[in-house]
Amino acid sequence: MRIWIFFVLFCSLIGCKKEQIVSNEIKKNADIISEKPTQDSLLTKPTRPEVFEFVTELCDSKGQFDATKYSRTEIEGTYKLWFQMGGVQLDTPSVFDLEDLEKVRNNKTLILNKLDKDFVANKKIIENLKIVNVPYWQNIKNLQYKSLQQEYEKKKLQIAAYSDPSILINNKFTGNCRNFEKSLNANDDEMIAEWRKLREEMSKRNGNPQRIINEFEDHLNSSSRKDYAIIDLITFGWGNCVNEYIERLNMMKK
Repeated sequence: MRIWIFFVLFCSLIGCKKEQIVSNEIKKNADIISEKPTQDSLLTKPTRPEVFEFVTELCDSKGQFDATKYSRTEIEGTYKLWFQMGGVQLDTPSVFDLEDLEKVRNNKTLILNKLDKDFVANKKIIENLKIVNVPYWQNIKNLQYKSLQQEYEKKKLQIAAYSDPSILINNKFTGNCRNFEKSLNANDDEMIAEWRKLREEMSKRNGNPQRIINEFEDHLNSSSRKDYAIIDLITFGWGNCVNEYIERLNMMKK
């Protein structure tokens, strides 16, 4: 009987202790929960979504932006910067044959004046664009401006060089394309050697390589061979070489 009473008391004590532990734990958790700050819904800044419709190369699109963070003018400016200014190129005549060369030489002043005006107009457009004011888009804007500046300087040199190849000596673009600048201002043998080398390289990238070589041989035996050499060494030589070093936005990687 005594053993049974102790057993009951022991169990009662354990039960009370366990109940007290659980009770204390619940109280502790309740205190933690009561101390956790509640978010005031009045402090949460409401959004104001607005619709922006725009056109890409393949389709008409529609999106939303938070008008409490960005203005419509900024969204429109950013769209224009990316989709409309990314492919801006200053227009100058291409020179592929003697007729093109003669036109550029005869109209050099008019071509350069138009180039100046086009550059100033496009420069002003980029400068006045109001875009989303975050580092990413500001960097894109700076890159577009830099690309336009370099394209302008390169084309200005190239148009002038068709009349006077010596203008290519010692400018910031020629450093990486010095072989073409040297050959254009060297004796006939050196010019022809670089010209031949260029044509051989062009033939390797052409679907009809023999045509490129045959054309070179015909031009080499022409009384206008120096002009033919100038066309190739500036258009396909120096011009293409410099193009690789102009900083441009590569949209395919974005």
